[in-house]
Amino acid sequence: MPGASHSRPKTKPSAGASPGRPFQKAALMSSSATRPVPRPGTLQIDAYVPGKSKAPPGVKLYKLSSNETPLGPSPKAIAAFKASADGLELYPDGSSTALREAIAGRYGLDPKRIVCGAGSDELLSLLCQAYLGPGDEGVFSQHGFLVYKIGILAAGATPVVAKEKNLSTDADAVLAAITPRTKIVFIANPNNPTGTYLPFDEMKRLHAGLRPDILLVLDAAYAEYVRHNDYASGLELVASAENVVMTRTFSKIHGLASLRIGWLYGPEGVVDVLNRIRGPFNMNGPAIAAGVAAITDRDHEEKALQHNEKWLQVMSEGLAALGLEVTPSVGNFVLLHFPDQDGRRAPDADAYLTSKGIILRRMEAYGLPNALRLTIGSAEANEAVLAQLKAFLAGGKA
Repeated sequence: MPGASHSRPKTKPSAGASPGRPFQKAALMSSSATRPVPRPGTLQIDAYVPGKSKAPPGVKLYKLSSNETPLGPSPKAIAAFKASADGLELYPDGSSTALREAIAGRYGLDPKRIVCGAGSDELLSLLCQAYLGPGDEGVFSQHGFLVYKIGILAAGATPVVAKEKNLSTDADAVLAAITPRTKIVFIANPNNPTGTYLPFDEMKRLHAGLRPDILLVLDAAYAEYVRHNDYASGLELVASAENVVMTRTFSKIHGLASLRIGWLYGPEGVVDVLNRIRGPFNMNGPAIAAGVAAITDRDHEEKALQHNEKWLQVMSEGLAALGLEVTPSVGNFVLLHFPDQDGRRAPDADAYLTSKGIILRRMEAYGLPNALRLTIGSAEANEAVLAQLKAFLAGGKA
């Protein structure tokens, strides 16, 4: 501006500062650290390790380590994904409006109470970020999803483990783990990696025993696979409570794991908080388009469900007939327990199966060192598992 002075105003030095230096050098040098230091608890986190995805050279791969659907995504979802390529230069809808409305229409929900995220993992982490801090505690079951512990520690809070009963969530043990410092309780229902579930009456009893300031998070990633009359995903509790949220994913029955699509249904207060802290464009455009197509393709979902129902029974019975203990599962996977004998333990079975191109999931990180988790795969993959495990148990070597 004409006549305006462009000289900097003089700053009066603070006490102890060098002339012309507005900040105290002593304050800048107060730490003895020689590099940036993460917040307490961060270095206690064991990084999440996904299931293996490679077989030895020259061997056909059957990847059954990540609970992916063998049917793949809906053809309509694939078409929607490809069509979105024409607009990759544009920012996506930051509110994921079309996807939220499609989910709401499918389940009869209020779209304003839905939040979408880059997989349900992001939403679980955001809940920890929003409701936990140093001095707080987050509770989860003994063999619960590893992401819960990671999110709790990343928020600077303390993870608390509730013992399970017969590899199932024990409502009484969860309630016994509650302290004045508890802020979140995570329940995977059905649980991964055990495949067990908590009946709805027990879930309601657990919720009734929580203080109103404790957030109950129901992780229902495998809900679409469950067909037991005493099961409920959590939508009913969310509808009637201010301290319950339910998370779901498109990675399992919808076959869109690569696109990372998750969603949460919760009370208006929690949804408002998450929308304040999530990234402004945390969902990409192709994922939104594919998700809308997937959630409305009921025929494809039913085919995936029927395939899983058939082979879950076949595999559970076939594995038991081989002499293996199988934890009853309502998901798209089964947990196998191996005999505690030299040469026949789970690591031995894993090495043998890997040599044949069959990749299962090791369970040491979940406190189950003598178990493997097997995803229900294609008919060919399932039959290969039964044949190779029979050979292994008969003395086969890798």
